[in-house]
Amino acid sequence: MALRKSSFVPEDLEKPRTRSVLESTENCFDPENHHPPWLQGRPERLCIGAQHPELNGVATPSPDACSQHFCHFTPKCFLTVHRGANGTSVRSTPSHFGEDGWHEGTTKTTIRVENEVEAQREANNYRFGFRKWKGNVTERPIEDRSDIVKELYTDLSLVRPREGSAITVGNIAYVFLFGWWISLFYILICPLMFLTILGAPYGKLCLKMALYLLWPFRKAIEKWFLTPPTSLQCRVSTYVWLLLGYPVLVVVHFLACVLSWLPVFSIPVAKMNFRILTTVLLMAPEEVHIKKQEMVNLLCEIRVTLYCCQAFNMYYYKYTIQGINIFALNLLPLVFMTLVLGYTDHDHIYLNSETMFAIAITSIIPLSYYIGMGIASISAQSNFAVGAVVNATFGSITEITFYITALLRGHHAGTKCYEEIVKAALTGTLLGCILFIPGICMTIGGIKHSEQRFNSRSAGVSSALLFISVGGVFAPTLFSKTFGNLVCESCSNIPGNASVPFTCKDCHYDMVGCYFSHLQPLVYTISVLLPASYLIGLIFTLKTHSHIYDIHISEGHPHASHAVVHWSRWKALAVLIVATALMACCADLCTENIEPILSHSSISQYFIGVTVLAMVPELPEIVNGIQFALQNNISLSLEVGSCIAVQVTMIQIPLLILFNAFYDVGFILVFSDIHLWASIFSVILVNYIFMDGKCDYFQGTALVVVYLILLALYFFAPSPRSC
Repeated sequence: MALRKSSFVPEDLEKPRTRSVLESTENCFDPENHHPPWLQGRPERLCIGAQHPELNGVATPSPDACSQHFCHFTPKCFLTVHRGANGTSVRSTPSHFGEDGWHEGTTKTTIRVENEVEAQREANNYRFGFRKWKGNVTERPIEDRSDIVKELYTDLSLVRPREGSAITVGNIAYVFLFGWWISLFYILICPLMFLTILGAPYGKLCLKMALYLLWPFRKAIEKWFLTPPTSLQCRVSTYVWLLLGYPVLVVVHFLACVLSWLPVFSIPVAKMNFRILTTVLLMAPEEVHIKKQEMVNLLCEIRVTLYCCQAFNMYYYKYTIQGINIFALNLLPLVFMTLVLGYTDHDHIYLNSETMFAIAITSIIPLSYYIGMGIASISAQSNFAVGAVVNATFGSITEITFYITALLRGHHAGTKCYEEIVKAALTGTLLGCILFIPGICMTIGGIKHSEQRFNSRSAGVSSALLFISVGGVFAPTLFSKTFGNLVCESCSNIPGNASVPFTCKDCHYDMVGCYFSHLQPLVYTISVLLPASYLIGLIFTLKTHSHIYDIHISEGHPHASHAVVHWSRWKALAVLIVATALMACCADLCTENIEPILSHSSISQYFIGVTVLAMVPELPEIVNGIQFALQNNISLSLEVGSCIAVQVTMIQIPLLILFNAFYDVGFILVFSDIHLWASIFSVILVNYIFMDGKCDYFQGTALVVVYLILLALYFFAPSPRSC
């Protein structure tokens, strides 16, 4: 790969820079690999790209200089990002911005990525306004992954030398959950095959398989060609087997496959049953031979028909199919079940309203995942302008869909309760993204890594926008409290008796008489200023001051393999459209079935809004943030929550105001006092935590505790007047 070099690089700057890149790569290998890249078995080489466009006069090392230090790195793309003040300090170099391109106390960290598409995805993660996505959007070669992950994708036909006992908690659980009843069916079919006389060989096979399935671990099923193979059509016993025995076992193994596949961690049991159903039971009975591991040559890896060593594997949460996480894939049937039952069982014959609401709100989780993956796929294959538009539109589609359907249902029902639920959900999302997501990520990441550091300057951009957005969103509330009339619903006193106090209940500020002349213009003004601030933030972080994030994507090796994306742009767009339509249906079912909960529940409606309705759709984002924190990338964990919070205040709320302007559903941007003070306090607290650019589990715990205190406040608060 040709490397560009500037005309002049001082020697004292060149050496620290080369050393910094070398040292920073020590922690940049794939977290699934438990050893650095240079300890892998094949010769590799680092590919250094062209100079950073924002750094004048700074060049990448020459190929000769690189060869002295980077002789064992894989020829792949690398992403250089600005991390916190950890590691080696690098001297700042002047840039055309008139300020330091590399700030004091910070260093550039090289993150290894497989190709240009993944490099673009990583770069988008560090850009303001882009949803953060942890998973890959391209196919990752299995040979480049760790042995733990490789084992997840095996077809249970490879026998490897293993240490330890086969008697584990998971394998014992298999006997009680699956082994005994699967073996029982084989025992019941065994005498039936013997009674047919002709099916006696398969009766012996059933007996062997019954013993095998009761405890299949560390046993290998091999195919022995004792006699010349005979076609299945020429064997009379085979017809008897396919007519009487095999159909029953098809049902048994299919049921076992489904029951073991859905919990995810027991997928090895599903694979074993599928292999038995499609391969072993279709072999000639005399060809099936079972022997224990001790009888197998363990000096090398060998191939057999079936070999299972464990029933449960806790690493299956990493398992993906076509890039889709297994949990999101397994929850997809729940979405279709929700739609069928929700739109056919109107009288709640099969499921009551509470259960229907629970499965409808749960169905939003996988749809949020598919929308997130679609956004990441399109953004990674497009320029930043297209990515910014896609993130600004589809990034808020989950919440906006629910809010609009709730407002419409409340408008048609003639109640303001749904409006209060929407405001509680908006506030709950804001509080969760400001307090809970950063707090839980700091706590979990801090337990694994003693202290984590992040770029305080980039975090300051999000913090400033949070101040602006929260001030703008709650400005009409402060305006109504300042200039509104205090209205009380019920007052009582005894005329002529001054000793009895004058008491009033349900007092609140009302803008009756001056709403259209004063408050509404203010709301419309704010709904214009907030998106404008968001746009300015995009220009500031992506164009004029992109060096704050110090993102540098190096060029890939000229002979590197072409990236195979899981979803093309058109496929991702189709997924986005379909997922959005399904999301609208699930949101409609949620709002339809939440009414009994709001009417008869002893829990405050405020609490329902700020917890279930606010945080359930954000579960995929929470998981992404935790994964970033575990990889010691706390910067992205913090950006996950900040990105959502800024989009809630600067995009979602203005869109609701715009929707209300064209279709009046009675949405007024005036929040209750509890929402106002909880949000302001949270923003002040989180900015105080983020000031020094470092965090630990204590600070994370503090944020989580404050979040739980606010939830307790909502839990014991009385329900809104309109509910």
